[in-house]
Amino acid sequence: MTTSTSETTGTTGTTGSTTSTSVPVTAVEAAAGAPRRRRRGLAPGKRLPASRVIGPALFFVLWAVASAAGQLDPAAIPAPWTVLRTAGRLWTSGTLPTDMLTSLERAAYGFALGLTAGVVLALAAGLSRIGEALIDGTVQLNRAIPTLGLIPLFILWLGIGETFKVAIIAIVVYIPIYLNLHAALSGIDHRYVELAEVQGLSRLQFVRQIVIPGALPGFFVGLRLGVTGSWLSLVVLEQINATSGLGYMMFQAQNYGQSDVILVGLLIYGVFGLVSDSAVRLVERRVLSWRRTLSN
Repeated sequence: MTTSTSETTGTTGTTGSTTSTSVPVTAVEAAAGAPRRRRRGLAPGKRLPASRVIGPALFFVLWAVASAAGQLDPAAIPAPWTVLRTAGRLWTSGTLPTDMLTSLERAAYGFALGLTAGVVLALAAGLSRIGEALIDGTVQLNRAIPTLGLIPLFILWLGIGETFKVAIIAIVVYIPIYLNLHAALSGIDHRYVELAEVQGLSRLQFVRQIVIPGALPGFFVGLRLGVTGSWLSLVVLEQINATSGLGYMMFQAQNYGQSDVILVGLLIYGVFGLVSDSAVRLVERRVLSWRRTLSN
């Protein structure tokens, strides 16, 4: 009986010692550098240098290769070197610089008016219930109406000169700026308002310290859309009773079947759009450098 009890006790002790030593051995192996499973990174990774021009550069390479291989009809889609020669000829003759300057002036005036109107209306509607009741519904109604469909009416009101072109560009610009800025203002967390009231901030301090920083991301989104919209509307407006501008140059080239001149105008519009959008994004990164986002 005693022997049985001791055997049982020895067996139990052995089992217990085996169980108790299994955990420290695993810990020691992990501490000694046993291989671990690495978690896969979820971030996009480091920003590629000159990433904005990789896509356009690849497009031009494919265009050049297809043209050299004879896969594209030269009469419909001229080769890149043909388009560049045409651009050089137009620049030397003085036609292209004049058209570019005229288009830049129209886009700049319309963009400035649209930017001012969009910011003022969004602030009035986003910071005041009365302003929202008076403004937001009207802007939403204007957004539902095709802007280019207003051209005949604006010609009757403002004449067929430069004024109606600038006005149409301003409308195209102010709508996305208003929508995004107003949404950003409305989306500010109400707890920040309560915190500002507890801290005893004035109305001006509240706008400067909380409203503006909180609404800037949405404002820059609207700004980028507005910049693009100014160029998209310009190409149509410059074909209506215009005597200069890139759109006028392209319209005249259409009448004479000059596809290379049309491509010159399209490429310049694309470069203007890319450069202006990149400039807005650069300013956005500088102003919002305090944010940590996936694009950083």
